[in-house]
Amino acid sequence: MDFDSDLHRALCIKAAETDRFVSELVNEAEKLMLAGDTKDLAAFEEGAHKPNLPFEVALKNQNQHDTIWLR
Repeated sequence: MDFDSDLHRALCIKAAETDRFVSELVNEAEKLMLAGDTKDLAAFEEGAHKPNLPFEVALKNQNQHDTIWLR
């Protein structure tokens, strides 16, 4: 994997300071970055089993929900 030279330098310094490998730091950063995606994918999977609503019904439900919050 190729890194920007400044990023690579910062990773090497951080690895030395924390007595860890650069690959450990990169893996940890990737996991943190993808954690939000994992939640989104789980929500998508949960919603995939729900029946599809016609657009008009979904819009009406959303408008009712918004009206409740605006009161």
